Amino acid sequence: MQQRVLGNTGLKVSRLGLGTLTWGRDTDEHEARDQLVAFAEAGGTLLDTAAGYGDGASEELIAKLVRDVVSRDEVVIATKAGISRRTGQRVTNASRGHLLTTLDESLRRLGVDHVDLWQVHTWVDDTPLEETLSALDIAVTSGRASYVGISNYTGWQTAWAGAWQRAVPGRATLASTQVEYSLLNRDVEAEVLPAAQALGLGVLPWSPLGRGVLTGKYRHSTPADSRAASPHFAGFVENYLGPHASGVVEAVCRAADGLGWTPLQVALVWVRDRPGVTAPLVGARTAAQLRDALAVEDLSLPPEIATALDDVSGDGP
Repeated sequence: MQQRVLGNTGLKVSRLGLGTLTWGRDTDEHEARDQLVAFAEAGGTLLDTAAGYGDGASEELIAKLVRDVVSRDEVVIATKAGISRRTGQRVTNASRGHLLTTLDESLRRLGVDHVDLWQVHTWVDDTPLEETLSALDIAVTSGRASYVGISNYTGWQTAWAGAWQRAVPGRATLASTQVEYSLLNRDVEAEVLPAAQALGLGVLPWSPLGRGVLTGKYRHSTPADSRAASPHFAGFVENYLGPHASGVVEAVCRAADGLGWTPLQVALVWVRDRPGVTAPLVGARTAAQLRDALAVEDLSLPPEIATALDDVSGDGP
């Protein structure tokens, strides 16, 4: 798999990342192992997790599999801090103390002395940005993180954070931003992507398959084993099942039929090759689904099909 440089840094990552949101909860150790084996064999290196994924269960499972399946120096471990669900509800906290404590807990669960990329998981209104970003400085200077980034920031938030970190020598400049981006959600194109480009940030799209909808699995019904049928993700997927999304999915499926690809591959290649994108993060339910995604390495969309998909998806929901 091709390697890409993450933003204006020397860190190289595979141009597809493996998302582990469900590891340790919906995805058991056996299935996660199969996924990591397939990913590593395809040349994948970027593993994305977060302290809030399964209340740390994802990080714990990664620690075990990195020991058993791949060596530490063969993977780029990226984790995040700032979102928790330990109370049963979504809680955000981007204070310096909370972020650094969470990072130390992540390092313990992952069984490593540092992570390759540490990201603030979300913007928090009631915490001064300079305090949040000071945690990134400390993480780098203390050796707990090699590179740092942000996640789910709007355009102006991205610009503010990136400019703040570049304003004074010695601060840890941002390497990346992680945002939702797919044919069903192109909101980041207006402001986030231009800000990232101007500031030299790599872009890591999450849900590049439109929360699974772009695979075409929901065209006629809701499969019993799908995320839309899961109590954890039903509401997450529901927003992408409207008329606009249906039209985009049909266009993707027609393109797939014409190319002899799967709809998943069409949607994933479109995101992977968008300007500014470093590596879409793919979270698969099974190793078979992941292998379908990994098979895009040698694929590229004909320009006329990419343009057609741009046109049909550009008006928004």
